Amino acid sequence: MGIRGSVAVTVGKGTQWALRTFTKGGTSLPGKLAAKIDPSVLAHLANEYEVVIITGTNGKTLTTSLAFHVLQQKFPDILTNPTGANMAQGIISTFLEKRSKNGKKVAILEVDEASLVHVTKHIKPRIIVNTNVFRDQMDRFGEIYTIYDKMVEGAALAPEAIILANGDSPMFNSRDLVNPSIYFGFNHEEDGETMAHYNTDGVLCPKCDSILHYKFNTYANLGKYYCPKCDFKRPELKYEVSSIEHLDYNSSTFHIDGHPFKINIAGLYNIYNALAAYAIGREFGLTPEEIQAGFSATEQKFGRQETIKIGEKLVILNLIKNPVGLNQIIALLDYEKDPFSIGVVLNDRPADGTDVSWIWDGEFEKLNDFTIPYVGVSGIRREEMALRLKVAGVPEETMVTTDSIETLIDSLKDAPTEKIYLMATYTAVLNLRKALAEKGYIQERMK
Repeated sequence: MGIRGSVAVTVGKGTQWALRTFTKGGTSLPGKLAAKIDPSVLAHLANEYEVVIITGTNGKTLTTSLAFHVLQQKFPDILTNPTGANMAQGIISTFLEKRSKNGKKVAILEVDEASLVHVTKHIKPRIIVNTNVFRDQMDRFGEIYTIYDKMVEGAALAPEAIILANGDSPMFNSRDLVNPSIYFGFNHEEDGETMAHYNTDGVLCPKCDSILHYKFNTYANLGKYYCPKCDFKRPELKYEVSSIEHLDYNSSTFHIDGHPFKINIAGLYNIYNALAAYAIGREFGLTPEEIQAGFSATEQKFGRQETIKIGEKLVILNLIKNPVGLNQIIALLDYEKDPFSIGVVLNDRPADGTDVSWIWDGEFEKLNDFTIPYVGVSGIRREEMALRLKVAGVPEETMVTTDSIETLIDSLKDAPTEKIYLMATYTAVLNLRKALAEKGYIQERMK
């Protein structure tokens, strides 16, 4: 590293120390300043690392966490970015904050799909994991093939990187790549004949534009797809979920490649995340037993089924940001046996996506399958959220609209049920956690 790079690292680290010491924050600014001084600083910092990148629309954070704990079974001193700072400046900050000193240097990084190209300009990863591509923040990303084109462009800058892709997503089989590719997916059901839901993106055959059929469909456009009009079909899988044994709100048990696994988090969509982490572990030579040990060590992540006690109430906090993710969160309510209330907080800041029309594609109508005595609504776009719930058929007399996060939190303490499922967009989760920390319910820093 030259003098310019050394100055960049010194300034970045100094800024990081000051922010940590005086503001308890600062995940991106140190990296931004360091890159301003030396645009190649990321290449210098990552030069000695074997890097795995996790990218895609949904599941990046949990897949990164699971893979981190899996690889930690073999590489104890491993670097990752657990705070959600997944753009280039945040990645630089991650390397500034902790540099591995002993043993093999491995970094596992969550990278924003639109930022991949800015990261692979400097880092040549060993593996790039593509989780999925769904409609998300269209004001920022555009439609789904625009998103995937950005991911392909980013991967092409690291042509030797292996693409470890969700084989159940037709998107990841729609382009010829310069990278070598291997696939993971589900093979837990006998072949049948079905179609994806009519309101599903990405179900047109990329070769002939016919609507894809499925031998089975897991959710959204994922599953064992094939085109009835041409030879387009799901690619061969190297790693596969071979059976699902049990699903409830606290855990999931299943088999991958015939080996039993358990994760302490619910939802079919999270088994995809576990499968991706398993595939990474196997590519690094870990045994199924080591991988399970990593799964067991994984803790709940920021806004992903995160449980918080507010007085006598148990609040389960889930991040929502697009229709597919929202529908998977609502589907989890099927597992709940106890009475529950819900809260929804909708913001429209740039990090949330300023276009909130996606809530009209969410299946809020499914809430009518349950008896929900209290529905708290808040956030910048609370009025549109309340209107969406009203149109979905949620009784108006159960809805309480509050104009501040603090008021919402206070109202949750008076909810008529002990359990409350709280859904919030990204900046709303940040606001909630800050308010909860100020009230002494949680520690503010994300871990």
